[in-house]
Amino acid sequence: MSKLAVKDRFLDLSDYGRSPAVWIATKLKNTSFTPIHVTYLFGICGLIAVYCIYTEWYIFAGIFLVLKSILDAADGELSRIKNTPSHSGRYLDSIFDIILNFLIVLSIYSVIDIPFSRALLAFISIQIQGTVYNYYYVILRTRSAGSDTTSKIFEHRAPTALPGESQKTVDILFRIFYLLYAFFDKTVCLLDPQAYKVKTFPNWFMTFVSAYGLGFQLLIMAIMLPLGWIEYILPFFIFYNVFLVIIVMIRRYMIPA
Repeated sequence: MSKLAVKDRFLDLSDYGRSPAVWIATKLKNTSFTPIHVTYLFGICGLIAVYCIYTEWYIFAGIFLVLKSILDAADGELSRIKNTPSHSGRYLDSIFDIILNFLIVLSIYSVIDIPFSRALLAFISIQIQGTVYNYYYVILRTRSAGSDTTSKIFEHRAPTALPGESQKTVDILFRIFYLLYAFFDKTVCLLDPQAYKVKTFPNWFMTFVSAYGLGFQLLIMAIMLPLGWIEYILPFFIFYNVFLVIIVMIRRYMIPA
């Protein structure tokens, strides 16, 4: 919640890793570790989780999914503590997220009996759900007095590089980011095109929306895997789309722009 003013902070169900993330960032403050290094670490944790799913080591898969979520928050915290914001880190973080999500779905698909088309639908569902959360959250952040300066509601062109990063790197990472996310961003904007006009969202609404956050999605997987419910994970996220309609209807009729 460090990205928001105090009055706008809400119970974020996907942000359960924030306290350990802050602890990790604090320990790394006076080291040569950069936020990008932490981003690489969460990418490695995600790959280990994928391997554990593929080899059916589900307890370890759950552990590394949660660890990945914690480190996903830690890179941003380290950036704020060291006062080194970067567009490169923000885009690399998102690129890793979508690639890892696809590999996680692919690894689950490889060990259960399900048509590939249904696995693909589950992946698209996970991405749409995460984009819904990010859409409303970024809108709230831009209206708030938080510290985040790298995320925008609408992104159509590469931003100007911040001190300490290369414009060429920002341009390349933006193009990859846009290629991977444009479909999902445009889809969510079509679902609720007027949301960006809202001055603020009630805390209860954002808590409800946070059930679609990537951290909470990974937590659901991390719980279902050790319980032996792997065959239900992908169908669950397809069914989970039902709340999309509820969220959009609440926003439109109870929180008018």
